[in-house]
Amino acid sequence: MLKTKRTFIRPIEPADAVQIFSYRSDAGANKYQGWIPKSLEEVDAFIAKNQADFNTPDTWFQLVIIEKESQKIIGDIGVHFLHDGSQSEIGCTINKVFQNKGFATEALSAIIEYLFTTLKKHRIVASIDPKNTNSISLVKRLGFRKEAHHIQSLFINGEWVDDVIYAILNDEWQ
Repeated sequence: MLKTKRTFIRPIEPADAVQIFSYRSDAGANKYQGWIPKSLEEVDAFIAKNQADFNTPDTWFQLVIIEKESQKIIGDIGVHFLHDGSQSEIGCTINKVFQNKGFATEALSAIIEYLFTTLKKHRIVASIDPKNTNSISLVKRLGFRKEAHHIQSLFINGEWVDDVIYAILNDEWQ
């Protein structure tokens, strides 16, 4: 478990399903997400697919962000451990009630620090819809730089969308 000033970050658990469904199922708030569950059973299946081990190449590992004060899950972070073992991809979803309050910056900073310092990752990337200006601002605040803009490269929620890649190297991190 990682701790920040206002949060705890830990692996997702089956008991988290109801809280995750409450914010992940909001199609409007999560319009840039590739996964918007329509039932609690979908969330159960999503949790069941989580890897047992953190840092397994070619897998995603899902963590939840818990606000210390309320002890409620306010979001989640996915970490994709890429095939070569030296790179990771990150993604974050925050409950709309807790957006624009610095929680994503705080939680992702802790994850990035762990990936670079403890796991010695070389590079971390984020894949973002270019219309998602809040996420672009977030990764820029964290020191990521734009590396690519792929035109209509992802099919999400029934439409082809662009994909912008931002990245940061270990030696660029703070």
